[in-house]
Amino acid sequence: MKTVHRASAPRRKFIQKAGALLSGSLLGARAWAQKKATPEKEVLKFGFIKLTDCAPLVVAYEKHFFEDEGLSVTLEAQANWKVLLDRVIDGQLDGAHMLAGQPLGATVGFGTKADVVTAFSMDLNGNGITVSNAVWQEMKPFLPVEGGRIKHPIKADALKKVVDKWKAQGKPFKMGMVFPVSTHNYELRYWLAAGGLHPGFYTSGDVTGTKNADVQLSVTPPPQMPATMEAGTINGYCVGEPWNQQAVVKGIGVPVVTDLEIWKNNPEKVFGVTKAWADKNPNTHVAVVKALIRACMWLDTSMANRIEAVKLLSRPNYVGADEAVIGASMTGTYEYEKGDKRPLPDFNVFFRYFATYPFYSDAVWYLTQMRRWGQITESKPDAWYMDIAKKVYLPGVYMAAAKALIAEGKAKEVDFPMKTDGFKGLQDGFIDGMTYDGRKPNEYLGKFKIGLKASDAV
Repeated sequence: MKTVHRASAPRRKFIQKAGALLSGSLLGARAWAQKKATPEKEVLKFGFIKLTDCAPLVVAYEKHFFEDEGLSVTLEAQANWKVLLDRVIDGQLDGAHMLAGQPLGATVGFGTKADVVTAFSMDLNGNGITVSNAVWQEMKPFLPVEGGRIKHPIKADALKKVVDKWKAQGKPFKMGMVFPVSTHNYELRYWLAAGGLHPGFYTSGDVTGTKNADVQLSVTPPPQMPATMEAGTINGYCVGEPWNQQAVVKGIGVPVVTDLEIWKNNPEKVFGVTKAWADKNPNTHVAVVKALIRACMWLDTSMANRIEAVKLLSRPNYVGADEAVIGASMTGTYEYEKGDKRPLPDFNVFFRYFATYPFYSDAVWYLTQMRRWGQITESKPDAWYMDIAKKVYLPGVYMAAAKALIAEGKAKEVDFPMKTDGFKGLQDGFIDGMTYDGRKPNEYLGKFKIGLKASDAV
């Protein structure tokens, strides 16, 4: 594992402490409040996976935003999502870049059981679904053409014709995703099911998630996706960047659809910590979120900043992919079939559209998908979904950080959803034309043709 270190800043701390003492008689209660907000823990180690959307951590580190909050941070790449989660739970890591489903999955006891929480959403969108060149050639005859180019978004209806043909020949169709509670798993399942393909159920006795499956899904770590597909072990995959664009550059596959097209502006990663850590280190938690908010603001401020971020992420200790590959999805365009580059300015969103706020409705959506595919085995009332969302998502911590940044002149009220109740209202932008109301999870589940509904069991 590659580790990035930054030494603490004793001189800066000395100046800060001296300034607080000198101004104490003038600032009174304000100085006392600043003293009360001193981080309980200043030396921290955070984990991440080598993906483009680890960018907020990288930027907060490289632009000294963590140091501005009195924090000495180490960033450490992790081998896979399970190792990352386990190391947060056992205390080897203070927190980490996590799949949005990981804190929720741990809390409801799917796989690992632990109290993990989040106060910060790291980004919107950022994933794609890629198929091998051979599968793409089989799909193309069934795809509509508009203006001399394949019409997008590409739906799974065309893939269904390929899978049905393979099934008739006795050939299994296999696809990779990064983790059972990953956005990638749920987005891939959503896309497949919208096209009439069953992605399989999880059961209490079978955690592979392949029962009744037309397409067999399995776990592959993100950086290994292209090589695994090239070897023929899988026929396609859903992953975050830069590993879809890597398939284009290597000439081994074609990204057919992005998650922006499956669900417009969907939540992606979060910054997760254990509940015990959050309870023990409330000031530190707010300080970390402040630094991450500033990083996301910086990322969405200008194209120049994005280009600088691409250079940072390309370093071996971070993502370690070529700048051209990372930049292909970070700078406003996206390449599908080789040479078919299209504008996609919202593919990577880090701060716009209140991207960083931990909305309860986002948590509920993940829980509905866990229920839809059998990871939650029993029917639950709507109130249960709300209770879990409020147990895991911590908007109070986020707002404390936001208000501090506003008070310091580093952000404005308009940057944050100051009056939200945690729900986005009725949401659309799904590839199947469905709408989603986070306050009515069971009604939402009842709309789908494929998947478990309220009282169903596998």
